[in-house]
Amino acid sequence: MKMFLISDNADTYNGMRLVGVEGVIVHEREELKAAMDQALTDPEIGILLLMERFGKEFPDMIDDVRLHRKVPLIVEIPDRHGTGRAPDFITSYVNEAIGLKL
Repeated sequence: MKMFLISDNADTYNGMRLVGVEGVIVHEREELKAAMDQALTDPEIGILLLMERFGKEFPDMIDDVRLHRKVPLIVEIPDRHGTGRAPDFITSYVNEAIGLKL
């Protein structure tokens, strides 16, 4: 099983290449769609690493894969500037998902 990175910057791409993770750099929706289609056709790719920005800007594309495919596992990672999430994102996620106030 392999990992594949779809990044929007060269720093993340180069860092992941240093540890043996192949990938591509994309900036536009069409490029992201083409890269995801390429990754989804490779049966060896079990984990698809995406930048958090793609999850925010193109949630429909990513959610479609998450809902309709078991493999690959999609993992959103922050870029070199850090995460764009609020400090209490896990608590708010749990509150939203199960309606329980923590």
